[in-house]
Amino acid sequence: MVTEADYTLDKDDGGRTVLRLKGPYLLSTISDVDTGLRKIDEQIDVVDLAEVSEIDTVGAWFTNQVASNHSASIENADDRAQRLLTAVGESSNDSTVSAPRLPLLTRAPEAMGEKVFNAGHGIVQVIGFFGQILLGTASILRHPRRFRYRALVHQFESVGVNALPIIGLMSFLIGIVIAQQGAVQLQAFGAEALTVNLVGRITLRELGVLMTAIMVAGRSGSAFAAQIGTMKLTEEIDAMRTIGLSPIEVLVIPRLLACFFMMILLGFYASCMAIIGGAVISDLTLGIPFWTFLSRIHEVVPAHDVWVGMIKAPVFGLIVAISGCYQGMQVEGNSEEVGLRTTKAVVQAIFTVIVLDAFFAVFFTEIGWG
Repeated sequence: MVTEADYTLDKDDGGRTVLRLKGPYLLSTISDVDTGLRKIDEQIDVVDLAEVSEIDTVGAWFTNQVASNHSASIENADDRAQRLLTAVGESSNDSTVSAPRLPLLTRAPEAMGEKVFNAGHGIVQVIGFFGQILLGTASILRHPRRFRYRALVHQFESVGVNALPIIGLMSFLIGIVIAQQGAVQLQAFGAEALTVNLVGRITLRELGVLMTAIMVAGRSGSAFAAQIGTMKLTEEIDAMRTIGLSPIEVLVIPRLLACFFMMILLGFYASCMAIIGGAVISDLTLGIPFWTFLSRIHEVVPAHDVWVGMIKAPVFGLIVAISGCYQGMQVEGNSEEVGLRTTKAVVQAIFTVIVLDAFFAVFFTEIGWG
């Protein structure tokens, strides 16, 4: 007795090539014969179902496919098999299925309008998120005991202390590059001594804080989005609300404060490391002694350049933290959303920081701090 799907291939009295299917052709049994039937290269004239003991929709579809591939006829099918073969035959369709596509002149404006609408909707959501932060801050000011100081200290360590090595190395190398490349250009005018001015002003005023903000965005901003997004996905934030805790107060505000204060220190630290890098390369290649380079910094860099960098630093820190926390709170659906929102957090933070840096450059020049 045949208990598994099987088949034989032979010739009948008329010389036709007959594929004789045997046993139950069901979803659970045809996997064993599927590979063998697909490898048959010989032309088949007839598919004989006389010895098929049982057949379901999958078996009928499979039989119909084999017959269609060889342009063969199906014979000796019982009533049930014939009904299933007819049903799957009527449902087959070889036409190419594609979604309707609008013309380019319609599709492009529609896509642009959708992006503009989504951008406007996103701005409204960001303003609403900022309002929640203000309400959470007011609530903490009314009830200081609710503030989680340990969480703030932990974020100080994560955002600030743990970032010192990478930011210090990056800034040191940037200082070397600025001094070396600047000296090459200034030597053409015999003014390589002005390398001190170049390194001091550009690092304290612009690059020190800007590069630090970009590093913090890539390091801490992405971490904020991923951490909060994962908590949103695992419903930990919903659990916080259930037990009466505000996610804004517990998760967002400590991260905002950490970025706000640590960006000031990290920005100044980065500027100092860049100046040290410039002093080292100047001592080695330009003949400007290390301590002379540092003492000249005090003479050639005006105090307002330091203040410009220190004013921009906390603003950049807030931008990075708000972007990371906001994107983390927007995570919905699945784990892929965490990666997408993390990428958006970093891109938006860096873009906004650069735009604001350009605004600050114009603003401080207009007020005489150029």
